[in-house]
Amino acid sequence: MSEPIQRTLTIPAEYAGQRLDQVLAELIDDFSRTRIKEWIEAGQVLVDGEKLRPKDKVLGGEQVRVAATVEEATGVAAEQIELAIVHQDRHVFVLNKPAGLVVHPGAGNADGTLQNALLHLDPKLAQVPRAGIVHRLDKDTSGLMVVARTLEAHTALVRAIEAREVEREYEAVCMGVMTGGGVVEAAIGRHPVDRVRMAIREDGREAKTHYRVLKRYRAHTHVRLKLESGRTHQIRVHMAHIRYPIVGDRVYGGRLLLPKGASPQLIEALRGFRRQALHAASLAFAHPVSEKPIKCEAPLPEDMQGLLRVLAEDQKKK
Repeated sequence: MSEPIQRTLTIPAEYAGQRLDQVLAELIDDFSRTRIKEWIEAGQVLVDGEKLRPKDKVLGGEQVRVAATVEEATGVAAEQIELAIVHQDRHVFVLNKPAGLVVHPGAGNADGTLQNALLHLDPKLAQVPRAGIVHRLDKDTSGLMVVARTLEAHTALVRAIEAREVEREYEAVCMGVMTGGGVVEAAIGRHPVDRVRMAIREDGREAKTHYRVLKRYRAHTHVRLKLESGRTHQIRVHMAHIRYPIVGDRVYGGRLLLPKGASPQLIEALRGFRRQALHAASLAFAHPVSEKPIKCEAPLPEDMQGLLRVLAEDQKKK
């Protein structure tokens, strides 16, 4: 069984000089680089109307048209991994992903991923691209994700995400005391030296994050955030950019911030928080078939609740 895939996009200027397959794997991130390389080699990708090789370098500004097919997935094994399902019907799942669970198999994570778990939960997902996964959360970010169970739902959800019709809100614990909420509007692109990191770049892809204060502590702030775009590491990069990095973020967090006179309990809690304190708390979208509104909420996981409890105890010293 196969599904036709059609995409049209423009390559942003920030990708100039990079390989075509690498660029498209970032711009069409619901498919693997290996899959996209196969499409390019099969002539199913046209760049300004021409067929190129996967290794050919792009200049930026090219118009890309993808007309490909996806066969039933056979390379990812089903694994019994417990998942917290928040909503389900014939066409979609909404699940609450725990921190530490990788979304897709890849280098260093050949199995034990969300995709493996989904194939065990519903074997028919083998007939849907990437087992129905249409957007990602970082390994160490917890919270809500929507999964398409049918080809019809997959196509509709991908389009809704591209059109920014899927509303996502997050909660985070940031270092520093914010005076109030605001908006971060700063373009994001791949770091010029460290290719694992993202960075604020003038030639990056536009990105906008709204944030509001939920609770201030002596040296930290609990915030609610809403995305207008969905760039890789967007919240983490934006919060670091305005000098309120997320607690536990080992990539963008910088030096650990301890308030004066911090208790041993607080020091232990902050030093022991080994992931970014970021949780996808709310997800709202129109059902891909019925178009009825769906909104799901996921409470903060215990590790973040525990951190907030310790911060609240410390706040009493103020």
